[in-house]
Amino acid sequence: MVQEGDKIAVGVSGGKDSLTLLVALRKLQDFFPAKFKLEAITLTMGIGEADLSGVIQLCNKIGVNHTIEETLIGRIVFDVRQEKNPCSLCANLRRGALNNAAKRLGCNKVALAHNKDDVIETLMLSTIYEGRIHTFSPVTYLERKDLYVIRPLIYAEESEIRSFVKSQNLKVVPNPCQANGKTKRQYIKDLLHGFYLENRGIKNNIFGAIKRSGIDGWH
Repeated sequence: MVQEGDKIAVGVSGGKDSLTLLVALRKLQDFFPAKFKLEAITLTMGIGEADLSGVIQLCNKIGVNHTIEETLIGRIVFDVRQEKNPCSLCANLRRGALNNAAKRLGCNKVALAHNKDDVIETLMLSTIYEGRIHTFSPVTYLERKDLYVIRPLIYAEESEIRSFVKSQNLKVVPNPCQANGKTKRQYIKDLLHGFYLENRGIKNNIFGAIKRSGIDGWH
């Protein structure tokens, strides 16, 4: 995922996952034999803006350059398109804006903070609502942009990330999205949580099946 001379753009929303990723990659710089650079990028949504002061302070503290990229994605999704299921369109627009900012800043890789739980939830979403077997891959090459997308937290569980954020006293930015907690992803998350309470081995069973399947870049 990380190689000598990389310049990695880290997508930092201010949520627990992205803050953990940013701090982890910054710590990795201190001892990893391959030398690489970091750029933190935060996208605004043009609607219901969050307080980013904590993100700015963190970037200053750990010495990572921070770029705030202004967008109108929220207005496009909710006001113009008035999407009933906004997550897919929003994610596509955010990926495009983040990738464009990364290229402008001279980065060759983009690091996203998807974790183990996200991988499983995406598989279930794709299977149930799209009729296809698909999920996030650890590394993806975007030929049109000549960018690699890496997901360093893909083996980390959400509970581990919550514990890390608490231990480091990181200031998490509340999600300003008006659809937060009301999406199909949240429904799948709640559904899976019920399964996990019934059988603690289910999560590892599903994740193991993904790793063995060879789908979407998993080997």
